[in-house]
Amino acid sequence: MEKNAANTLKENSYTSRLSKVYDWMAQEGIALLMLEDNERRRDQSIRWLTGQPGDALLFLSVDRKAILAAWDYNLAKIYAAQAPVIIASYTDFDRKPCKALTAAAQNLSVPGGSKIEIPGVTPYPAFLDFVGELTNYDILCRDKGAASYINKLRAVKDEEETAVMRKAAGFTNELIDTLEKNVKSGKIKTEADAALFIEVESRKKGCEGPSFGTLAAGTQRSCNIHAFPGWTNAPFGGQGLSILDFGVKLYGYCTDVTLTFVRGADAKQEKLIALVEKAYKLAVSMSHNGVNARDIAAAVDSLFEKSKKKMPHGLGHGIGLEEHEYPAIRNAAENEWVLGKGMIFTIEPGLYDPILGGCRLENDILMTENGAEILTTARIIRL
Repeated sequence: MEKNAANTLKENSYTSRLSKVYDWMAQEGIALLMLEDNERRRDQSIRWLTGQPGDALLFLSVDRKAILAAWDYNLAKIYAAQAPVIIASYTDFDRKPCKALTAAAQNLSVPGGSKIEIPGVTPYPAFLDFVGELTNYDILCRDKGAASYINKLRAVKDEEETAVMRKAAGFTNELIDTLEKNVKSGKIKTEADAALFIEVESRKKGCEGPSFGTLAAGTQRSCNIHAFPGWTNAPFGGQGLSILDFGVKLYGYCTDVTLTFVRGADAKQEKLIALVEKAYKLAVSMSHNGVNARDIAAAVDSLFEKSKKKMPHGLGHGIGLEEHEYPAIRNAAENEWVLGKGMIFTIEPGLYDPILGGCRLENDILMTENGAEILTTARIIRL
């Protein structure tokens, strides 16, 4: 698994991504950039730029040199082998970001007085530590800096990323079909049965596991947007509406789908289901290149409002190395995302009622040059 995961991308893919960041640094006048991915602050951009799956600092200099300081040096030698970076052990810097940044500035010959950018999510006390340690540099910590720029780059997948996502979607679709069969046959009787089946079967297929904690909600808990806890040993697929929200992670890339299982629904529940299905079809029909994502979400909100219903969450979100990333598919004034080729996102209308239960339908959509391609086969499943 490690060998395959490490070689999914070629060196020129990482070189191309890093080149875009180096160009941005030159335009912004940034001499050195630090990215951080550890248990305190996670950032999958390091994996996107190097292949290293986590627990590392990445230092990029404007003269196009990079140092990856990984906590697990041996792991980095496998996963970041294709990336044009110098691999160092984070332990050599006592696992202290300030000490590692100081060493990187020295090793990469960053001139005194230069601008060094650290992650915008750095807490203020930690920012003061950096300022106090690197007194010869101008330390920048800003909201719309490098992280924002890289996240926008990540919203558009390249051919290799798209190939991985297609494969992950294929595995997801196999699981959907088997889940339907096993719930209908009674092999899956509880929320725990469903969640553990996904955990085991996704790993058997060579995935890293589920892309997030599976949400399996039987009829007593489907009225919640995200059931808490994610799953219990309660019955699943009983009389009424049950929701199963899950995904798999392959080579770091996530899928995200939601199925609603229906058994013996009454007239009011059937009306809820029909409205969700109508909203889903409307959203997919509007998903074209050049369309404002906000307009799609607004159309679905309007559809629900006509039936005096309100969806308590966004219509969708981008997916990739994280289960929630750009583009945003929601009806918000600040949402300026426009759909374009290479974007992969979810469409997931849902309605929830404390008496009737909940219904959500979610699939993963790829924007191609010819328009929307539905990668996954989630559906309303009748039992």
